[in-house]
Amino acid sequence: MLPGDIAGEGEVIQVVSRAFDVLRCFEGHDSRLGNLEISNRCGLPRSTVSRLTHTLTRMGQLVYLPRDQKYRIGPSAVAMSTSMTRGLQLRNLIRQRLQDVAEQLPGTVGFVIPDQFHLVYLEFGRAANALGLHETTGSRISMASTAAGHAYVAALDPEIGDALLAEMEREMPDAAKLLRPRIEHNRRFFKEHGYVVACGLWSPHINGLALPLWSPQYQTYVVLTIGLLSAMYDEQRLHDEVAQPMRELGRNIAALLQGAEADVFNNRMERKPLPVNAKTNHKNKTITGTGDTNELAAGARGIGPARGLRAGDGRA
Repeated sequence: MLPGDIAGEGEVIQVVSRAFDVLRCFEGHDSRLGNLEISNRCGLPRSTVSRLTHTLTRMGQLVYLPRDQKYRIGPSAVAMSTSMTRGLQLRNLIRQRLQDVAEQLPGTVGFVIPDQFHLVYLEFGRAANALGLHETTGSRISMASTAAGHAYVAALDPEIGDALLAEMEREMPDAAKLLRPRIEHNRRFFKEHGYVVACGLWSPHINGLALPLWSPQYQTYVVLTIGLLSAMYDEQRLHDEVAQPMRELGRNIAALLQGAEADVFNNRMERKPLPVNAKTNHKNKTITGTGDTNELAAGARGIGPARGLRAGDGRA
């Protein structure tokens, strides 16, 4: 769901939207679900699910398993996913940088993208002694109860963020209750500091810090996030010891996302150290992170040409 659609721009073809809702039910390649299970997860009538799974099977997006009377992800869906990994060299470089930070801080560092009211891990790094977080590539986390989700919403244009929250209140009211009281504070804090923290929200044992970055590849914000044991890292320690390494990581990843798009997809990226400072391609801003105001946040909000909401950016 694009921010422009949430804001009411353009019509959503319901049958297409519902087909993707069905596909989202399959958390992993080996996940097997029957029509009743899919119906319960999607909130769609079983008769509707039956028609959708039949069509998706004919298209190769699903495979029917007669013995189990269940479905699993089909070859066409796998092929579509594979085509999106042509930038594996970029992802490998991102993973290396996530791991560098994870080894510096005993936590799990993730690179996530939004998907409706959730976020999905594209890459992660984890310290050998990290406890409490076990997300891997493909894991889905709640937008409402994680630092990553709060950071993503804080980065959106307020009108788009409010529309997203209103939609969440209709579809997932309990989750929206976690986000609504914090949204204005998160926006102010992000504007000033470039990141957002969430302590004990997802779990009383986990504190998180996250910062969003604009991605030209995905035409939306992606989020860098880290989860740490609350017994070791209280909120003040997140600000004092975690924020700066994550800002530095953000500058490095932003340099990859902004400067290497064409080279990555043509397999021409060189494996060389990234500069600490990365210039954006909008109004000649330089992301330095050394001033009193947060230039990382300003750079994230200003990157790239202006686009209509239909393009799905939702940038402030």
